[in-house]
Amino acid sequence: MNGLLGRISAKGDLIVAVGVVAILIVMTVPMPPFLLDLLLTLNISLALIVLLVSMYTVRPLEFSTFPSLLLVLTLSRLSLNVASTRLILGDAYAGRVIQAFGSFVVKGNYALGLVIFLILVLINFVVITRGAGRIAEVAARFTLDAMPGKQMSIDADLNAGLIDEREARRRREDVAREADFYGAMDGASKFVRGDAIAGLIITAIDIVGGFFVGVAQKGMGLSQAIHTYTVLTVGDGLVSQIPALMISTSAGILVSRAAAEANLGRDVTFQILSHPKATLVASGVLVVLGIMPGMPTVPFLTLAAVVGAVGYTARRTEAPPEEEAPAQEVPKEDMVDYLRVDPVEVEIGYGLIPIVDVEQGGDLLDRVVHIRKELALELGVLVPPIRIRDNIQLKPDNYVILIWGEEVARGELTVGQYLALNPGTATEEIPGRRVREPAFGLEAVWISEGDREKAEFAGYTVVEAPAVLATHLSEVLKAHAHRLLSRQDVQNLLDNVKKQYPAVVDELVPGLMNLGGVQKVLQNLLKEKVPIRDMVTILETLADHASAVQDPDMLTEYVRQALGRTICSAYVGEDKTLVGITLDPNLEQALSQHSELIAQGRASVLPPEQLQKLYGRLGELAEDMADEGFQPLVLCAPKVRLYFRRLVEPKFPDIPVISYAEVPVDVSVRSFRMLSLS
Repeated sequence: MNGLLGRISAKGDLIVAVGVVAILIVMTVPMPPFLLDLLLTLNISLALIVLLVSMYTVRPLEFSTFPSLLLVLTLSRLSLNVASTRLILGDAYAGRVIQAFGSFVVKGNYALGLVIFLILVLINFVVITRGAGRIAEVAARFTLDAMPGKQMSIDADLNAGLIDEREARRRREDVAREADFYGAMDGASKFVRGDAIAGLIITAIDIVGGFFVGVAQKGMGLSQAIHTYTVLTVGDGLVSQIPALMISTSAGILVSRAAAEANLGRDVTFQILSHPKATLVASGVLVVLGIMPGMPTVPFLTLAAVVGAVGYTARRTEAPPEEEAPAQEVPKEDMVDYLRVDPVEVEIGYGLIPIVDVEQGGDLLDRVVHIRKELALELGVLVPPIRIRDNIQLKPDNYVILIWGEEVARGELTVGQYLALNPGTATEEIPGRRVREPAFGLEAVWISEGDREKAEFAGYTVVEAPAVLATHLSEVLKAHAHRLLSRQDVQNLLDNVKKQYPAVVDELVPGLMNLGGVQKVLQNLLKEKVPIRDMVTILETLADHASAVQDPDMLTEYVRQALGRTICSAYVGEDKTLVGITLDPNLEQALSQHSELIAQGRASVLPPEQLQKLYGRLGELAEDMADEGFQPLVLCAPKVRLYFRRLVEPKFPDIPVISYAEVPVDVSVRSFRMLSLS
């Protein structure tokens, strides 16, 4: 049985397509009475199934196909009306189903049948359809109005780390589907209204046409023609209106189930039985009505007994009311909340809100999620959730990036314009406001959208305003990744490694190093933008040397040598050659002699004039390397790498310093120029 249902479900698209084609065939091809009976029975069955499904549905989105199904069912009823009209007028007989509804249901009394038919049409058209349409219209309007707030709530939960991207995507899809559903239901109610009007018109046509055909063509008497065709037409109308009434009721139930917690039957039972006093009072009223003169006593008293028994049972099972707790003092405000600081925060002026608001086309939140993924893949560090909030104290177009509550960078954007960067290939100048690109300090120009194509044709790299902020944020996070790596983050990294390599972690922590020591080594690596993704190699290297060396800085040097291929891969060319600025032997000797002082942060081992000369010379060489297409970097002996890095870091934090011991054996080294003090 399950296999059969599975095959039917898999072929659902084919079944629907065949059904729609069959509807069109019924409209155009004459149907024999027995086949019409089968189709009318199928129509009633489908309407009943839809009604029951809507009653058991908790959320409208569980039956999101209802508007489309409503259109198909309405079309099928109209096609059956056409087929039955053809048989009624042509043969004065339209099958046993219509005959039964016309003869048995209304007892062959066509006047009674007409009255019942008109009542059903009025109930369907005036009461249920109009009410369901109004509910759908209001629900669609309020759902659309609430969409921005729901989207911002989802984005806030995502940024706060309360949900992952998959859950956020699912919630966004639900919000969009809900708006589409109520909008579709607002339009679908017009189908039902049109169906009711069409039913009235078809009934009138059948009666008038049947009277004409019976008298003029079939030789019937006036009374016989009226009786025959009216009974058949009323039967046809009832067969159509009863399923239509079921479908209209289904629509009303669905659009009114927005705040439901369970299916309709369970909700109704629970909510009525939650008020036993109401049922007991109703039972008493029924008793009074039953003993009044002229009233049927038995029905009223019987129903009063049933309602009273239900109310009495519900009252006995009702939980005793909870005693009202004494008013508690208003809890004092927890001042500790004001001491909490977000690891990463971006404050924006009110003029930049459109790049954050999804409803206004902003995609900054999606870019932030991408940045966190990118840093996890590039550096191996999990950046904590990034909080974005507006700050009215900032200028409208300004933004500030904070790390642990401290401002580390700021910039300015122009929403609606593009930033044109000159990568050195621009052939002409373009008009616009000239600025410095915030991430890399490059010269740039803010241009309008109309000048974008012209700028790209002239050789400029053109980026959107949100991309400028996202790039700036990414570079700031890379530069401060070591500050974001907490002990808890290190513990999480160790726990993750331990799942596959437990021996590596157990050997190192806590026997040879504590958590703080491992954190310091990882921070040293991140400070120089060395990825820590290969945690197994890092931990094994620490375990090899931690028993003899306790200094985290020296342990970092051993780890760097183990990660040499990773460090050099970003700077090695296709010819397997590493080009860098080398140090004069005299300079290396001076650094080696004063290594202890430099390690303590005392760069004053060089006279100020020589230190400034060193900085100036290194800046010139780095600029020359960049002009020739090389990444500026310094190559030196292993024993002075750390100390030279400490010496030049305040002035050139972005110039890598690599020791010869970190260069893989299959990579050759070439000196660009030599750095010396002479």
